[in-house]
Amino acid sequence: MIRIENLNKYYKSIHALKGVTLHVAEGELFAYLGPNGAGKTTTIRILNGLTTLSSGNAYLNGFNIETHKLQAKQQSGLVPQSANLDQELTVFENLDVHGRLFGMPAKKRVEKIHELLEYVDMADRKDSLTKHLSGGLKRRVMVARALVHSPKILFLDEPTVGLDANIRRRIWGLVKKIQQNGTTIFLTTHYIEEAEFLAQRVSFLDKGAIVAVDMPQNLMRRIGTWAIDRITDNQMETVYFKTREDANKYIGGQKESFTLRRVNLEDAFLSLTGKKVL
Repeated sequence: MIRIENLNKYYKSIHALKGVTLHVAEGELFAYLGPNGAGKTTTIRILNGLTTLSSGNAYLNGFNIETHKLQAKQQSGLVPQSANLDQELTVFENLDVHGRLFGMPAKKRVEKIHELLEYVDMADRKDSLTKHLSGGLKRRVMVARALVHSPKILFLDEPTVGLDANIRRRIWGLVKKIQQNGTTIFLTTHYIEEAEFLAQRVSFLDKGAIVAVDMPQNLMRRIGTWAIDRITDNQMETVYFKTREDANKYIGGQKESFTLRRVNLEDAFLSLTGKKVL
């Protein structure tokens, strides 16, 4: 559904994307992870026609984003990092404008909007001005807006940034429901547990280049199952073990304070890049 081949992007002397190649299957929920400045948002902007690529090719549902721009654009919906709703319009009006821009007939547009507002549990707020909504409600409206024209692909760029844990998990449930209905989802996030919980596969991006692509559990198994965080010389060090038995043996010889825990996806990213997903 998403095919990226040797994608490069230059900003003057900065090589922001370095030969990125990815394939995302139909109906897959794919997470695209990396630290600030790695090139995640640049990739999404290119795939959505907001930034031009320097070289390479990319296809959305078979349509080349450069040579068939309009057809490619119709394949996807985008939920950007920052809330970009029209604050002086109601929830319904925001979605209606989006449908009009995609040339949807009036009857079909209104039916779809009502369906989506029920879907995201916002039907009772359809006449509310968006400026009066909380951050979590605005995110739900943005998701609904991105789905008005029934895209086959949904791009989520940091969809839960700044939201509290409870609201974040409600958005997770919505994202899973969208995927279960057959939509392909391309997700960027700094919340590593979000990718670990939601994604079928993840990619690690560092300095504009892909360093790994696999299922989350496979990436974690590469370094072990158990981790011990210990403080030595005022610095934290993490040691990984394949089994709990091996970890217990290590603990027996420790004098410093430590914490035993399960390996997570951020451990896998750290082991490959030496950086945290921040």
